[in-house]
Amino acid sequence: MGMEMPRDRWAGVQADLDRPLEAEAFSARTVVLVEGISDQLALEALADRRGRDLDAENVSIVPMGGATNIGSFLDRFGPPGLDLRLAGLCDAAEEGTFRRGLERAGLGSNLTRSDMESLGFYVCVADLEDELIRSLGAASVEQVVDSQGDLGPFRTLQREPAWRGRTDEEQLRRFMGSGGSRKIRYARLLVDALDLSRVPRPLDLLLAHV
Repeated sequence: MGMEMPRDRWAGVQADLDRPLEAEAFSARTVVLVEGISDQLALEALADRRGRDLDAENVSIVPMGGATNIGSFLDRFGPPGLDLRLAGLCDAAEEGTFRRGLERAGLGSNLTRSDMESLGFYVCVADLEDELIRSLGAASVEQVVDSQGDLGPFRTLQREPAWRGRTDEEQLRRFMGSGGSRKIRYARLLVDALDLSRVPRPLDLLLAHV
C-alpha cells in the first residue's frame, strides 16, 4: 500500500534519521521496511492474529513515507549504518526502486525477485489492497465495508462512468485507494477478516522470515 505518510509522522521519522547512528538508541534487531502506515498496520494485525509479539521479538515495522525513501532507511538500518537484520514489503510498481536501493546498499547485484525474497523483501501484486481483496473475496470485503457504514459511498463509486462495468475487485481496490486515509483505516479491518489459511503470500512469507 504505497500511501504517503502524513507530514507530521514523516517529520518524526526524518528527525530519527538525522540522529547519530547509535545502536543502543534503537532496540530492534530486525527492521521491516514498508512503504506506508497501512502496510505497517496490516502486518502488525497479522502478527497479532498469529499470536506473535513483535516488540518482544525485537522486530520493528518501519513505514518510510514512500518507496523512494528506501535509500535513506537502508543507510540508517542496513550495512552502512546499524547493520540490523532487514526485511521489507513493496507494491509491484515499486519493485525496481526497492531492488536498486538494495543493490546500492551492498546487498547484492542484478537482484531478481527470488533474490530479493531470499533477503527478506517481498512484492505485493499489484499492491496490498489487491492481495487482501483477492484473498478475502469481493463479497467478504463488501461485508467489511458495510460494517463501517461505507457501503453507500462504495455503491456511488460503482455507478461512476469510469468504474461502471469494472469487476467488483477492481472497484473495491479503487475504493480503498480513495478517500484520504481509507487505506489506513481498512488495513487492520481487512486482515482481521482474513481466513488465516488464505493469507496473501507476501505477508505470509514476510512474517515467516522475521
